[in-house]
Amino acid sequence: MSAAEHLVTEIRTCRICAPRFAATQTAHAPRPVVWFRPNARILVAGQAPGARVHASGHPFTDPSGDRLRDWLGVDEARFYDRDLFAIIPMAFCFPGYDVRKADLPPPVICAQTWHARVMAALGQVELVILVGAHAHRWHLGGQSGVTETVRNWQAHAPRVFPLPHPSWRNTAWLKKNLWFEADVLPALRNRVREVLT
Repeated sequence: MSAAEHLVTEIRTCRICAPRFAATQTAHAPRPVVWFRPNARILVAGQAPGARVHASGHPFTDPSGDRLRDWLGVDEARFYDRDLFAIIPMAFCFPGYDVRKADLPPPVICAQTWHARVMAALGQVELVILVGAHAHRWHLGGQSGVTETVRNWQAHAPRVFPLPHPSWRNTAWLKKNLWFEADVLPALRNRVREVLT
């Protein structure tokens, strides 16, 4: 077993958050969703699996994933090819819901425990796609809001593209910020094509 395969097994068997998840409204057990190989060309740094991903065991198997793949200009076959895409959320497990049935934030302990080792195992990815505020803060530092960070995308391109979360809850944000679809998405799709060809 390679070092990367060993790391994947370690993460899949992680139960560090079991008491935390048992205390949520969903009272669920950990189920880390791990999706990477060391030679991946593109890193998608997300937030945390939702309930559907927790059930499926595959990242972005929900409407957010449909929207994200559209943003990237890739089909499911390419997106789920681990030699092309590594999908590393800020927490590998579904964090659960709060009393209002809203997703809880990704527990910081997950990134603190695993991210340095995962990033070292990935080697040199050519493109990093940061999905949502939690990924922005972890990978870019600072406390800028999502709109400011995404609007400033050219400061990080062509290697890094910060994106809003593709959740359908952000549809109002997308309608208010038409520059995202007009300016960011064409540049992002072009960069994805460059990296994958």
